[in-house]
Amino acid sequence: MLAVVLLLLFPNLRNASTPFWSAFNPIVVQEQALSYANAVQRASPSVAIIYSEQIQNGISYGRSQRVINELGSGVIMDANGYLLTNYHVVQNADMIRVVLQTGEEYPAQIIGYDIYTDLAVLKVDAVNLPTIPQSPELVSRVGDVVLAIGNPLNLGQTVTQGIVSATGRNGLSSTSYQEFLQMDAAINEGNSGGALINTRGELVGINSRKFTQSNPQINIQGIFFAIPYELAYKVMKQIIENGRVVRGWLGITSNEYRYDIKGFVIVALTKGGPADLSGLRLNDIVYQIADKPINSINEALDIVAETQPGTVLNFKIYRDGAPMEIDVTIGELQNIR
Repeated sequence: MLAVVLLLLFPNLRNASTPFWSAFNPIVVQEQALSYANAVQRASPSVAIIYSEQIQNGISYGRSQRVINELGSGVIMDANGYLLTNYHVVQNADMIRVVLQTGEEYPAQIIGYDIYTDLAVLKVDAVNLPTIPQSPELVSRVGDVVLAIGNPLNLGQTVTQGIVSATGRNGLSSTSYQEFLQMDAAINEGNSGGALINTRGELVGINSRKFTQSNPQINIQGIFFAIPYELAYKVMKQIIENGRVVRGWLGITSNEYRYDIKGFVIVALTKGGPADLSGLRLNDIVYQIADKPINSINEALDIVAETQPGTVLNFKIYRDGAPMEIDVTIGELQNIR
């Protein structure tokens, strides 16, 4: 009976070639090394290399032409050939080439661009392309691990790793650094327009730029930016549908109002702009737009930016301490090149 019990508990004893005492040694299971290879494998086929050329003619070049080359990356967003990249990668380009991870190469055309977010939509004549995994419900959090995929310095597809250092807004109002995702995954020339993904391989953002400022004496490290996926998707959708991004415009400069009510105070008006023509004045305090209480200037700007031009919005304001309501016809923000 004891022998039967031992054979049941230690099956290795049934093997005649196994030394008796080694059958009682515990089996050591080696822990698998932490790896992001699966995420990269899911996303990397949809990250392309983008080469663009601009041909300049001028008296200073004599009879010859000057060719300016730009290097960047792009993300395949749709199997029918739509890609997202940075506008500065293809700005003023006379020729654009898209090279897939497989080595396939396609000429591309610019469908449209948006200067405020530095995004451009490209189209190649191809179908059944590998698309980047996307999750509409994705919400980035500070501390999330992210991977940047691109073609830095034309070395070929490369992956860098970091975390989300700060999150940005996803509204269509004029973009600043504060509206981007900040992260410390390295971005170099050629990475621009590539994919920032999470550890599931889902698109988190479009790699854009590193932080710069006017003082060259300061050595800046580990501060890079990407356009959040939700904002990039909004921009792409509008460009595909309209050829451009349509933003509402109010024509004011404002400051946060931090006293007894939440809202913003108008400190400057564009002459002939929508706010000016509708009767808003300097020092008016706006506390509600179209039944939406205003908690910050950015929130108000996003409401206006995402409103179709020509729409009339009701503004609730305080003027000289007295409440008022003014209807404002929203204008259109021009995409100045």
